[in-house]
Amino acid sequence: MQIAFSPCPNDTFVFHAWAHGLLPDAPPLEVTYADIDITNNLAVTPDGLEVMKISYAALPWVLDEYALLPCGGALGRGCGPLVLTRTGAISPEELSGKRVAVPSERSTAYLLFRLWAAKHVPGGVGEIIVMPFDRIMPAVQEGSIDAGLVIHEARFTYTNYGLHMLVDLGNWWEADTGLPIPLGAIIARRTLPLAQISQWIRQSVDYAWKHPEASRDYILSHAQEMSPDVAESHIALYVNEFTAELGEDGYAAIEALLGRASAEGLVPAFDLAKLRSL
Repeated sequence: MQIAFSPCPNDTFVFHAWAHGLLPDAPPLEVTYADIDITNNLAVTPDGLEVMKISYAALPWVLDEYALLPCGGALGRGCGPLVLTRTGAISPEELSGKRVAVPSERSTAYLLFRLWAAKHVPGGVGEIIVMPFDRIMPAVQEGSIDAGLVIHEARFTYTNYGLHMLVDLGNWWEADTGLPIPLGAIIARRTLPLAQISQWIRQSVDYAWKHPEASRDYILSHAQEMSPDVAESHIALYVNEFTAELGEDGYAAIEALLGRASAEGLVPAFDLAKLRSL
């Protein structure tokens, strides 16, 4: 079975057991490792793989062909994207007209940023520049951009670049809605046995939790020079009860994010009922 997910520790932790043939009844996986911006765009083309990790913000473009699976993804509290600047003690208003780097135009991070900026940045930001997430902090540090929207392990490492946090968009979202932050979704083509795929993913998650040491070398080999401590912190933050099962709070968070975005014209209109395919 073809699958695409990122080389980030949470994804390699979740899918290690399945990718390494440790689930007795699951088919072999043919894995493509790809940045979220790549998978968000790949999912809307004929070349989209059978199972993929994409941003929740990209779901409205793909729900006719793909179903959202109720497990394997990334939601949580205290794990949202950050807006970083090179200098401290600036106000959100000072982003007006500035150049801001984002990891993907269809990322949840960017969607949260747009919802936040609409309320806090008069006149809006200036130029939006899409770049790989691991290049954003160096670009802010160098001054080639004014601010950067960062995700994943940048939460733990941005101070190493001498950068300052302007806003934690996860904290803003949680305070505004009381719900967790929907970040990365697992989707599968609707023609596939969705319930069975979901079961295999749950088994892979369970194996990862029961044997955390088994995936260590695999995770670090794909972690882009990340230290073991940062990788462990990354997993602890992004792999949680919502990874095993979205549950009512998980679905409510997704519906709140995409429903609000659709109402404001930030994503195409779509049938919210398609989010609950299983």
